[in-house]
Amino acid sequence: MKFYKLLLIAFAGTLFLYSCSDDDVATVAEDPDPDPGEVTLPFENGFLVTNQGVSNGSGSVDFVNADLTSVTSDIYQDVNGDTVGMTVQSIGFFGNFAYIIASESNRIIVVNRFTFEEVARIETGLENPRYFLEANGKGYVSNWGDPTVTDDDFVAVINLTTNEVISTIAVGEGPGEMVFDRFNVYVINQSISTVTIIDPDLDAVASTLIVGDVPNSLQLDGNGNLWILGGGNLASTGNETAGSISIINTANNQIVTTIPFGAQDHPDYLNISGEDLYYYMDGAVFKSSVSNFQIPNTSIISGVDFSNIALINDGVTLIGTAIGNGVNNGTLQVYSLQNNTLTTTLNVGVIPNNVYVNP
Repeated sequence: MKFYKLLLIAFAGTLFLYSCSDDDVATVAEDPDPDPGEVTLPFENGFLVTNQGVSNGSGSVDFVNADLTSVTSDIYQDVNGDTVGMTVQSIGFFGNFAYIIASESNRIIVVNRFTFEEVARIETGLENPRYFLEANGKGYVSNWGDPTVTDDDFVAVINLTTNEVISTIAVGEGPGEMVFDRFNVYVINQSISTVTIIDPDLDAVASTLIVGDVPNSLQLDGNGNLWILGGGNLASTGNETAGSISIINTANNQIVTTIPFGAQDHPDYLNISGEDLYYYMDGAVFKSSVSNFQIPNTSIISGVDFSNIALINDGVTLIGTAIGNGVNNGTLQVYSLQNNTLTTTLNVGVIPNNVYVNP
């Protein structure tokens, strides 16, 4: 079911109170004397799904309701009467705004995250943007640059008031996912297997660390340690190397340890919830512990083909995005981690890749 275009709704005094962590489903607080004039915003309680779309075609963003029973397709198109752009890579958030990155279009569309009304576009100062995060009131966007050039990759710094790129920070080749630990911004550089550490006060590189081959995802644990999952070089490269996990102590930005996987193991999609650590590899999901990490011998979910995984509901639910044939719609496959069983399958857009709790 599609939503008709909505008028921009002012937020002062209209948002419900809610309480959730980054991995929680947002739930509206009970109001003992509800105001019949209060407005429930259409996308304030649920999940956003990015769909890359086919090559040279527009991607999309879908909304899934909080109890994972229904999908509203292509909500940006429906609200704004326009396409997001080619290759919808990811979404980042700051306050009431979502920053939708269309990497092939070199575009970031800024929308109200609860109504999906567009409020701004950033289309200059970017080159193959990948991921967005906010740190100290500024936006940081990783950019791959020209894939044929090895030294033009950068992180763009964005003024979030004017939505303009105000500076760039040179990083290693293939910058991808980023995290902010309240002190530093950490950027994985996939092509040269490093992590760039950026000081957001100076908007300058503080240091660079070498990690396992082809880092693909990173997560902070509850103790402030940074976990970097490396996929290793695939056999198709002619120089196959093992995957790995590197652990960085963010207090001193030193690598505590790097743990290699098997020679032909190529893990991806790292997720951490509390003490539990999950990743995907070879059609299966594996689970270990951050306090006593050991590479597991057996999977908890098998026989799947995911393009990403996400943990929700305090880590008791896992969502896997499944591309299918890459031409028709993909699916979300929802698993209960209490018994590791499939509970729901939902149809979403073409080539789904990321799932985000909103808010």
